[in-house]
Amino acid sequence: MPSFVRSFRWPRRWLLWIAAGLALRIIFIVFPRPVDDDTLDYLQLGHNLLHHGIYGLSSGGDIAPSLFRPPAYPIFLATFEQLFARSWPSSWFNAVFVVQAGADVAGGVLVAVLARRHLSARAGEIALALAMLCPFAAAYSGIALAECLSVFAVSLGVYAAGRALGAEWNGGRDRWALILSGLAAAFATLLRPDGVLLVFALAFGIFFYTQRRSAVVYRRRTPLRSAVGATSTFLLAALLPLVPWTLRNWEQFHVFQPLAPRYINDPGEQALTGVPRWLRTWSVEFVTTANVVWKIPGAPIDLADLPPRVFDSPQQRAQTLALIADYNRNLSLTPAIDSRFAALAAERIRAHPFSYYIGLPILRVADMLLRPRTEAFYLDVFWWRWSEHPGETICAILLGLIDLFYVAAAAWAFVRGRVPWGWMLGTFLVLRFILLGTLQNPEPRYTLECFPILIIAAAAALSGSQFRAPQAQPACRKSSSESVVRQSTTDCLSDAM
Repeated sequence: MPSFVRSFRWPRRWLLWIAAGLALRIIFIVFPRPVDDDTLDYLQLGHNLLHHGIYGLSSGGDIAPSLFRPPAYPIFLATFEQLFARSWPSSWFNAVFVVQAGADVAGGVLVAVLARRHLSARAGEIALALAMLCPFAAAYSGIALAECLSVFAVSLGVYAAGRALGAEWNGGRDRWALILSGLAAAFATLLRPDGVLLVFALAFGIFFYTQRRSAVVYRRRTPLRSAVGATSTFLLAALLPLVPWTLRNWEQFHVFQPLAPRYINDPGEQALTGVPRWLRTWSVEFVTTANVVWKIPGAPIDLADLPPRVFDSPQQRAQTLALIADYNRNLSLTPAIDSRFAALAAERIRAHPFSYYIGLPILRVADMLLRPRTEAFYLDVFWWRWSEHPGETICAILLGLIDLFYVAAAAWAFVRGRVPWGWMLGTFLVLRFILLGTLQNPEPRYTLECFPILIIAAAAALSGSQFRAPQAQPACRKSSSESVVRQSTTDCLSDAM
């Protein structure tokens, strides 16, 4: 029986966990979830592509081509609109939600299989339980955002890369696994531009571990050549799917843009970067995102929503308040106002460079990683105000404790070196945390793509398992009589990381 099929011969308890995971996601689908403004953009992009052949947003009566969102999720929504909107005009979104729930469950199964293969059977079951009962990604099954599919893409990429490295460990090469991991990374990138971090992390891991195994375990004379070959196969599969999108952007806008612009603007539109930079000099929490960032432009900034750290001195406070008053007068972000925000940001950065480049990014990542995920559960952003909503406060505290449990268990496993392919998975987390630290709009949902790795690491911690490499076939050489002289398996595995 092929090894891929054998991988999915699970104990019956696994089916119970999977059933529990499906039930949890169905609950989230049945009960209405919050609506996000990004959903409207995804819908409009997909609808215009489906019905007008233009990937763009409507402005008045015209449709303007756009590149500020990658195409995968709008195309996903447009596909379901085409298949189900005529038959179920008011409920076709349920088909989207069911597929998202299935993708989230499938991703949990993949990380559980990886944990079972490289840690232990107990770790695999723990990983499955953690994935199936994790409320954070499950809540997005019933929200039309790319999160569930992005988490699935990360899970698939990590699983396939683990299979490919297992084959390299055994002295072979699983090209299909390398291609699958590359396609998963491409899918993650076409869903969200930050998915490209998965490409970098998996490419690094495949190169690093392949070269190390080739050089030390199998005594290959050309470890670099072997590592380059495996990495090239992965990168070819990861980058080729980006070519149509890149060519479209070049033909439409005459720019080389294989991802999406950081700021929401198309070529020809002026990128207003002063306000985002000013926000990064003090923004560290989701409260700021909800009450300030999302209001600009179009809504007034309430001075009561600005924390004291916005001002360094009475003079700067007066300058900032005057600037905000000018913005509130017309509720539009003009280049002149944006340049004044840029000057204010430059002044604050000169005064506190360590805070801007190190301290605040760390606080932003900590807030995104540990804050109760109120945005997906209809909980007040000021969740700690017990007197106003005790029930919501209790619920938020419970969610926060669950979040802390996942993060703490995973951190312990990384510190103890128990995580399978730890350098590869850890690289993805580090790259993602660095990127998230540069955002002016911290949102907890941006850390959901970390959870497949956090679950694998937490399973290692809770099961007490050590990283168990595939049983490597020892190096061999032919003698004059063509007999095979094998080294001991213990010697071959002694260099395991």
